[in-house]
This record gives sequence, structure tokens and C-alpha cells, in this order.
Amino acid sequence: MSKHIKIICVCGSGTCSSAMASVKLKDKLAEYGYDVEAVECSPISAESTVAAGGFSFMACVSPVTQDYGIPKVNAVGLLTGLGEEKVYQDCLKILENS
Repeated sequence: MSKHIKIICVCGSGTCSSAMASVKLKDKLAEYGYDVEAVECSPISAESTVAAGGFSFMACVSPVTQDYGIPKVNAVGLLTGLGEEKVYQDCLKILENS
């Protein structure tokens, strides 16, 4: 049985790059037994998105400097392919410690 989690993927416009990151995270985290519900947004709408609650972490492909009270992961590696495995390991570490 998989564990359901919610994540936020943030990119500049809240569409293309965050959607790409969310698909990669859904696929990879499913290998570890997680059923991922991902919400894509822009840095401008991050505060209102986080306010909906229940999120395990925020995967950022654009800079998000404000602290919203949930862990943030630098997810740029999901777009470039450089450091992609580190992104996954950072996400898993957060999930294992929550």
C-alpha cells in the first residue's frame, strides 16, 4: 500500500518547468511507495498554495526565498539532469523524517 503525500512544485510561471518536475517526482517517489499529489505554482502564488495545507515539501525550480513553514528542495537538477539523484535523495530524506 502506498503512502499518499502532497507536494508543491514551483517555477517562474507555475506551469511548464514545475509540471516537468512534478512528473519526475511522481514517477521516482512511486518507486519508494509514495502516491504523489503535486500542485504546480509560481513563486507569487506559493503563499496561497501553501495555505491550503497538508504539503510534505516544496520542490523549487525557481528561487523561493520566503519561509512557508515546510521544507524546500532545490529541484533545478530535475530540469538539467545535473544532480538529479541528489534532488530525489533530498526529497526522500524529508519524507523519511516527517
